[in-house]
Amino acid sequence: MSRKPYPSDVTDAQWAVLAPLIPPARPGGRPRKHPMREVLNALFYVAREGCSWRALPHDFPPWRTAYNFFRDWQADGTWEALLECLRRQARRDAGRDPDPSAACIDSQSVKTAGGGEQVGTDGGKKVRGRKRHIVVDTLGVLLTVVVTAANVDDARAAQDLFAQMPGTDFPRLEVVQADSKYHNHELSAWLRSHRRRYRVQVVSRAEGVTGFVPLPKRWVVERTLAWLSKCRAILVRYDKHDFNYLGLVQLACSLFWYRRLHRLGAT
Repeated sequence: MSRKPYPSDVTDAQWAVLAPLIPPARPGGRPRKHPMREVLNALFYVAREGCSWRALPHDFPPWRTAYNFFRDWQADGTWEALLECLRRQARRDAGRDPDPSAACIDSQSVKTAGGGEQVGTDGGKKVRGRKRHIVVDTLGVLLTVVVTAANVDDARAAQDLFAQMPGTDFPRLEVVQADSKYHNHELSAWLRSHRRRYRVQVVSRAEGVTGFVPLPKRWVVERTLAWLSKCRAILVRYDKHDFNYLGLVQLACSLFWYRRLHRLGAT
């Protein structure tokens, strides 16, 4: 690499892990012109710095090339494969089973610029835009994400989240910790009817406690949402398409956790 590095560039150690997960070129197609490591660096740059695709620095591959790879890898499940590999590596390094037995769920409303799909107003947060709903393991690694309008009830969106978490993918999962917004009879009935083995456990503050208090285990999902806010591409919802925004959230989580695993921090 002849150019000066950017803070979001992957290191040699990170690339050694990521390279086998990059899909090979399609047989019979045009040979790839640009190194896949530089394409991935371009995608991480967009997620971290929040520039528009057309404003991608010229020492990266052309913006259209980066955008096309981003869309293709979102469609074929590459970002999900990266996160799964990341989760398993992080849990092994922490001395835990690669498959989590517990998880945490929460949501975060973000403002929307330029309209687009599913726009609403979160009356409690006074935010007009969309809401990202996430489930993470007890280390804070993303398991799944759903994007809705900001006025969608969290317990209703949880059904869409849990629909993406079949028991075959998470065989050890027993409990999903949540706040009081998820204490919902309709959600409990949905879990029973769809034969989900895990249950929602509401974790609340002790009576009489006011102000912010980190709750045992459930605080990790708040930390992940705070990390996501450091990626400018998803701090405000600029992309009009939910499909693209979901990919950027997965990309942002991959960026922070690969850097964390290799002791580079997430500054």
